[in-house]
Amino acid sequence: MLEINFHPFKNLETDRLHLRRVAATDVMEIMELRGNPETMKFIPRPLVTNEEQAMEHFRMIDEKIENNTGINWAITIKGNPKLIGIIGHYRLQPENHRCEIGYMIMPQYNGQGIITEAIKVVLEYGFEDLKMHSIEAVIDPENYASERVLQKNGFVKEAHILENELWDGKFWDTVIYSILKRNFST
Repeated sequence: MLEINFHPFKNLETDRLHLRRVAATDVMEIMELRGNPETMKFIPRPLVTNEEQAMEHFRMIDEKIENNTGINWAITIKGNPKLIGIIGHYRLQPENHRCEIGYMIMPQYNGQGIITEAIKVVLEYGFEDLKMHSIEAVIDPENYASERVLQKNGFVKEAHILENELWDGKFWDTVIYSILKRNFST
């Protein structure tokens, strides 16, 4: 079984991006991101509607890092510390050397290749630092933009599970994409 340790926290960089630890000072951006129906339309979770809920979300992110059960980074453009998205590894399965990657970005930054760029460095961290064997992404089958980003990064479709999650009176399908370490290239 893998030993997971996020301490000290490692910032990540790409040509354009700086991925840093999410901070309490990001609460307004968290509220903007998680409270936006456009950003959340494929995520079966409640909208964040106030600052306290955003702070709770931050505390959950921070606690997972402290407990070595998950890690998230604030996506920022180099030279500007403002959080424009969040990306990280969730649902760690150290016994299976597998985890899930998840991400979201403010709608005004869609279509600029930011998530594609961030995924590359987060995958590298997952395979090299965490020693994962495989990394999955769970998406809504109608989230075509996310599907394209995953395919650009070498993910392959593993499964389409029908109506496996009930949220807000609707049964949601789940599509699972994954990438194996041997198929990852930087």
